[in-house]
Amino acid sequence: MNDDPYKVLGVARDATQDEIKKAYRKLAKKLHPDLHPGDKTKEAEFQKVGAANDILGDVEKRRRFDAGELGASGQERPERQYYRQYAGADPQRRYGSTAGYGDFEDVSDIFSDLFGQRARGGAAGHGYATRGADLHYHLNVDFMHAATGARRAVPLPGGNTIELTIPAGVNDGQILRIRGKGQPGFGGGPAGDAYVNIGVRPHPFFTRDGSDIENELPITIDEAVLGAKVEVPTISGRVSVTVPKGASSGRRLRLMGRGIKTANGATGDQYVRPKIVLPDGIDAEMEKLAQGWRDTASHDPRENLWRST
Repeated sequence: MNDDPYKVLGVARDATQDEIKKAYRKLAKKLHPDLHPGDKTKEAEFQKVGAANDILGDVEKRRRFDAGELGASGQERPERQYYRQYAGADPQRRYGSTAGYGDFEDVSDIFSDLFGQRARGGAAGHGYATRGADLHYHLNVDFMHAATGARRAVPLPGGNTIELTIPAGVNDGQILRIRGKGQPGFGGGPAGDAYVNIGVRPHPFFTRDGSDIENELPITIDEAVLGAKVEVPTISGRVSVTVPKGASSGRRLRLMGRGIKTANGATGDQYVRPKIVLPDGIDAEMEKLAQGWRDTASHDPRENLWRST
């Protein structure tokens, strides 16, 4: 691949790692094959974006690319391999390359492997082996699967799938790695890895703040005035919670340990916000009670508004 990874991601050469990460996520979501089934052009662009991120998203690979040590494919430039070996003044020392070229006894082996022939009489040849390319995918998961963990099949181009374990507490935009599920290696080299960008669908009831869960709890006016015990849904099932007397809408009730379990074993909390909901139809008795309250009460819930303006 000869595409400049900076141009592929549409970022400046002095872009920060965070800017590169945001550019990659935006393009990956836009070009993902799931959104363009059968569109080979979009699929090819998606693969280019993944390959570009594989270089620029890794600080060390990016440094080596900027220094001219790596090509746009992410592999070490052959001419640099020759220069480092030949200029080393020690033709007998062993040579190792992180680009997957293996070990060479002397400079003649480089030519032997690169061009498929011996560069010197009697020099032993070695097989060319390189690691397979990494692959990049996007997978949308339900809020509950992200919160509690699950196993999902990631659809691949061509109809195949790979199994992915989604850890409890995975974040929207987090990238999960599946070792050895990328492109196969060449010449006996190891396969690349698969990287899956996770998108978390919103939940109709729960929202998430770090490891904490928040939700509204509809209550009746009598439950707000008199207090009550009501059932509340959590990500692990229903629990009973006490609504205190005089509970106002927006007040937060804390359920300890009912949030997201994090990677270090700690668990967040759930915060419940009571919300007073009136019935669709107001009967005469309710109107009479409300009118009596209005005629005798002196409470002004907007008093603090006037003090602050």
